[in-house]
Amino acid sequence: MWKLRNYRFGFDPWGLGLFLLIMLPNFVWFALPAPRDVLRQESVTPAVDAAAQVFQCAMAAALCALSNTAGGGPVKPISAAGVLSCAALYLAAWAAYYAGIVNAAVILTLCLAPCAALLLFSLARKNAPALLAAACFTLCHLIYAVINFIL
Repeated sequence: MWKLRNYRFGFDPWGLGLFLLIMLPNFVWFALPAPRDVLRQESVTPAVDAAAQVFQCAMAAALCALSNTAGGGPVKPISAAGVLSCAALYLAAWAAYYAGIVNAAVILTLCLAPCAALLLFSLARKNAPALLAAACFTLCHLIYAVINFIL
């Protein structure tokens, strides 16, 4: 069981690196609109979006500033492969989106692949606060994606 006393505050460059890798395509998207940019339409789920932002901030803070001193060491190669595979899938989905492919599979991949990478990383690092925030963010992000772009 993960106990709060096992956590310490301290900078985790790997957590920050993963978060920035996941956010990088979003920065590009802010600056350069895609050809069929449905993601820019006004959201019909503002309360869910606001909750997602809170959980995203909490997740980023926990990923970058909390370490589990009871076994939260380096990510094992198999876990790292899962995290990097999810991140690569996410980047591929952005490439498809910018190529004009806008369908449920691309939208769901844009939604779930980065969340899976962050969840796997949090789990591998035994960072329960980041894992909880990432799980809540994933749920909000999925609700947003399904209601705004799939239904």
